[in-house]
Amino acid sequence: MNKRDLRTTYKQQRKTLNQSTIDNLSLQIANQTLKLPIWDASFFHIFMTIKHLKEIETEPLISILFGKDKNIVIPKSNISTGEMTHFLLTDNTVIKPNIWNIPEPNGGIQIQNEQIEVVFVPLLAFDEKGHRVGYGKGFYDTFLKNCPNAIKIGLSFFEAEPTIEDNQTYDVPLDYCITPNRVYFFE
Repeated sequence: MNKRDLRTTYKQQRKTLNQSTIDNLSLQIANQTLKLPIWDASFFHIFMTIKHLKEIETEPLISILFGKDKNIVIPKSNISTGEMTHFLLTDNTVIKPNIWNIPEPNGGIQIQNEQIEVVFVPLLAFDEKGHRVGYGKGFYDTFLKNCPNAIKIGLSFFEAEPTIEDNQTYDVPLDYCITPNRVYFFE
């Protein structure tokens, strides 16, 4: 399938999930991360859940990261440039929704791309080669190009598609993708 069709299909599949199912699947995904060889890293970038889009709840994963005493970094989008800045999540971080209703930090301690070692990437779908389909704005592709040494981990409620037909050269593939039932590794 192509990206446009996959976006439509997986947005529709998410709509069928109730909050209890989302919470349960999100907890399973968070627990799957414990199987990954990433725990020597210090700076972990994670997206904040967009609840109305029925995204994976990142709170269980954030709890694991805090429990392992990791530095948690969250993004803030610049709508006009298509780029993101990143801020350390602390007890004092103020989170406010942006114009797209995405929860974001309202300032704080800025973290540079080079400091980020692991990135948990939001997505709608992914394929067996590690290519992903996001919302189509390119924020994460732009960001991931600027931290090429970071481990890129997709989080998905659903299993891999065989292939995404219309990948572009600017698409940045994942290193891993985690579903409730499986950890995918891509070479």
